[in-house]
Amino acid sequence: MNYSKLAQEILALVGGNDNVENMSHCSTRLRFVVSDLDLVDMVALDEHDDVKGAFVNAGQLQIILGPGTVQNVYAQMNKNVTTKEESYKESADNKLSPLQRMVKKLSDIFVPIIPAIVAGGLLMGINNVLTAPDLFYAGKSLIDQFPQVADLAAMLNTFSNAAFVFLPVLIGFSATKAFGGNPYLGAALGMIMVHPDLLNAYALADTEVIPVWNIFGFAIEKVGYQGTVLPVLMSALILAKLETFFHEKITPALDNLLSPLLAILLTALLKFIIVGPMMRSLGDLITVGLIWMYTTLGVFGGLLMGFFYAPIVITGMHHSFIAVETQLIANVATTGGSFIFPIAAMSNVAQGAATLAVYAISKNQKEKSTAMASGVSALLGITEPAMFGVNLKLQYPFIAAIIGSAVGGAYVAYSKTLAIALGAAGLPGIISITAPKVVHYIIAMVLSMTVAFIMTFVLSKKNKGE
Repeated sequence: MNYSKLAQEILALVGGNDNVENMSHCSTRLRFVVSDLDLVDMVALDEHDDVKGAFVNAGQLQIILGPGTVQNVYAQMNKNVTTKEESYKESADNKLSPLQRMVKKLSDIFVPIIPAIVAGGLLMGINNVLTAPDLFYAGKSLIDQFPQVADLAAMLNTFSNAAFVFLPVLIGFSATKAFGGNPYLGAALGMIMVHPDLLNAYALADTEVIPVWNIFGFAIEKVGYQGTVLPVLMSALILAKLETFFHEKITPALDNLLSPLLAILLTALLKFIIVGPMMRSLGDLITVGLIWMYTTLGVFGGLLMGFFYAPIVITGMHHSFIAVETQLIANVATTGGSFIFPIAAMSNVAQGAATLAVYAISKNQKEKSTAMASGVSALLGITEPAMFGVNLKLQYPFIAAIIGSAVGGAYVAYSKTLAIALGAAGLPGIISITAPKVVHYIIAMVLSMTVAFIMTFVLSKKNKGE
């Protein structure tokens, strides 16, 4: 593929350099903030052989190219477009509602650290395969059957836990950067939260006497924040605001010395005295509340979550689930795992199955080519090309997919299938599921895919009739 030529063609179709205010990209899409959407040739973009779909969301023009291609095209386009990636967020944010801004901020924080979390999650999955009994041998695990790999499993367990044990460091860095502060101060703040001198948060439930600092008559609990999300998010916000405040108020001669010192000192004090305990309780309350809702509504709850998951993805609000899901996985000993991951997987494979049904139905060669590639991608956990490039354009496959996802989600809830690790939410997600529920996960995927595939054929006939 000639990436330079493709970049030039796309630039012309979006109205040229003068129409582009800013641009960026994610794993599958080019994202533009344009001056005039009327200058964008949406029809030509949709018909372009190398473009899997184009749409406008919250004032942003998004062009789906797929993983790998998008990075290369963006690199070529960057040579021709006189704009700065750093200003993209500010331009885009001005066109978003307050709720969309909040969700986008969560996305800005968590998307950069997802590779580290997914890598740890997949390592957890591999460790699960090695240590889970009854997966390959009755009453035995692989390390029981082959003791020589026991140390390999122990090593993988150490590797996999690291991202979750030191999660506040990752979030502290990313969140402080997103809030406009020095990310390295954010990382230092995260390190304070998991310092070995503190009581490990995972041991809190089993500790009768919690150690404290006695300072000026105040007893401050010496408890770490391993596996927590909300305390470090709020602390990072406070840190960034305090740092900005001190940079503005302190004379330049002393700025580099005093601003970081005062910002980290005050934030750390506030965190252990007020912010940390409050946010820990709130985070626990939200997690327990979601678990209660999911378990109380049972099959109906799974059906609703499966049905609405893809529409939520369209709005981008699914990024807000990452905070909850990360906490569920990080505290798997008490939560049992994440119910969000398997339901997301049902939605993904349903979108993939509906897109593959379009491949079987369609007579248009470009549509068939797009449907095949994006359908397989969705089965592996990347749904944007399938959802935006095929299913939403035709509408009936999208309806079929959310029906299939609802059926799969209902079965996930019925069978109480949970994930103990994060990974690719699709066919590869099998290794992330608790061992006794792997068969149920496979059954749920088969149900989702079968219903979505058949419903796509049914609705296509109705669509042609109309």
